[in-house]
Amino acid sequence: MQVSSSQFAKKMDLKIICDSESAHERMIKVPDICRPGLQFAGYFEVFASERPQLIGKTEMLYLISLDENVRRERLEKYFSYDLPCVIIARGMECPDEMRNMARNHGIPIYGTAEVTAAFSAYAMEYLAEAFAPHESCHGVLMDVFGVGVMITGDSGVGKSECALELINHGHQLVADDVVDISRIGIRLYGEAPEMVRDLMELRGVGIVDVKKIFGIGAVERRKKLDLIIRIALWQDGKSYDRLGRSDMTESILGIDVPLLEVPVRPGRSLATIVEIAARRWVLFKEGYDAAEELDRRLWDKYSVKNRE
Repeated sequence: MQVSSSQFAKKMDLKIICDSESAHERMIKVPDICRPGLQFAGYFEVFASERPQLIGKTEMLYLISLDENVRRERLEKYFSYDLPCVIIARGMECPDEMRNMARNHGIPIYGTAEVTAAFSAYAMEYLAEAFAPHESCHGVLMDVFGVGVMITGDSGVGKSECALELINHGHQLVADDVVDISRIGIRLYGEAPEMVRDLMELRGVGIVDVKKIFGIGAVERRKKLDLIIRIALWQDGKSYDRLGRSDMTESILGIDVPLLEVPVRPGRSLATIVEIAARRWVLFKEGYDAAEELDRRLWDKYSVKNRE
């Protein structure tokens, strides 16, 4: 995965200070930022030149304070590397020497009025998302009591109808039918493809614009994936987990996500089951397990009987 310097500048709303004909060929290949303070001090033994270069107030004031010949020598060495781009923060002026050397080497310089730390955080967040591995899954992603629940199952099993009922209960739709999942660090995030964002398909009704019908509070653009609920048709004779002791997971982009399998038969309220599953997951993360509580009560009861 790569991001062009011009694409990065557009996304981060950067002002062009110095551009060149070859600027569009400059590619960002790693999701990180470099602040070149040590390089301006003359240390190039370890230099992350492949990263966008962010110059803040400290680096700029130090560079300006250098003797003219030393400054020129450091900048010549600095721009001899294949830098993807240079960003000057805080709306500071770009020294003419820096502008000329950047133009000679075909390296774009951009400017931002943001303070250095804030811009660094925004840029790192954007690059982390841009470089994150992606995968598309068939299902419906909902925000239920703050829990990211992806409802999966065979086509026609009732996923969208369950999601619609959850929306009626005040929960938020993230994506229907297709969920784009990205991995950032050890977390998974899901969102809808832009083409079908806020839209839902209901058999017999057609395409429904959830945002227009229920309001902006009924949709959410992006959500961390916490739990998968797989809806399956009830099969007589099949053994189902009745205590919630199953440790089933589903691996997505190398991350194991807790998985619950919910059998469907007439009369079951799927939306209520999903709500209870989400609340149970929250309690479980807080250290409470109802199955363990039942075990404790049984143990206490029979321990008392045995002592008697």
